[in-house]
Amino acid sequence: MKELYYPDWQIRRILREANTIAMVGASQSWNRPSYFAMKYLQEKGFRVIPVNPRAAGEEILGERAYASLTDIPDKVDIVDIFRRSDQVGPIVDDAIEIGAPIIWMQLTIRNDEAAAKAEATGATVIMDRCPKIEFGRLSGELGWSGVNTKVITSRRSKRIRA
Repeated sequence: MKELYYPDWQIRRILREANTIAMVGASQSWNRPSYFAMKYLQEKGFRVIPVNPRAAGEEILGERAYASLTDIPDKVDIVDIFRRSDQVGPIVDDAIEIGAPIIWMQLTIRNDEAAAKAEATGATVIMDRCPKIEFGRLSGELGWSGVNTKVITSRRSKRIRA
């Protein structure tokens, strides 16, 4: 298994240019990681569309939830996946079907076969990363307890989005 590496410029560009994120596995429960991530990304100006079959037709953080990616009537820039690695394949198939240019698998989520399939269609795939954490890290909002990432500074927050 090859090591995953995504340069900061690539992550920054994705987060700067994207507007709409479909979050597969978004939860209605305030204490779940997907709920925190969705709320944070909304506060940063993203439209986050929840995808959760159990919540389809209901609202999560003010957005209507859909049963699957293919049910979303709007253009999606990023598909953010909060599902186990072994469940990623069909989600990536749906992401390819809707033409999502970015497929992002959350922390600990990695499926090299699904990633290769998506990349073969021209999609960009990010695995084992969280857009919430990456946004905070690259904007200087997130302190890594003294870890020297060469990104965090005492200067004003960098603006990733306008």
